[in-house]
Amino acid sequence: MELVIYAYLTAVGFVLAGVLSSFVQLVSGQPMRFGVEPNSTLTSILGVVLRVFAGPAILMRNAWRGMLIEARPKFWFGLSAAIAAFWSLLIGA
Repeated sequence: MELVIYAYLTAVGFVLAGVLSSFVQLVSGQPMRFGVEPNSTLTSILGVVLRVFAGPAILMRNAWRGMLIEARPKFWFGLSAAIAAFWSLLIGA
């Protein structure tokens, strides 16, 4: 039963990350990246908070791109997926 709860929380966290990432891409026209532009203090802080919650989606998009386009080993994709799953679990909780 605990495994089902963990899987549900992980799914909730990953969906939240995907929705935030997609919303930012819809508004700005560019996909989210981990880099933060130093515009002002408030926008930088908000950018960091947004990237904390959208991080798993950004990480998985970069890992998928790295595996398909840049021909990185599948081990790195698996490691990125494990990190994104744990990160999503923390966000979902």
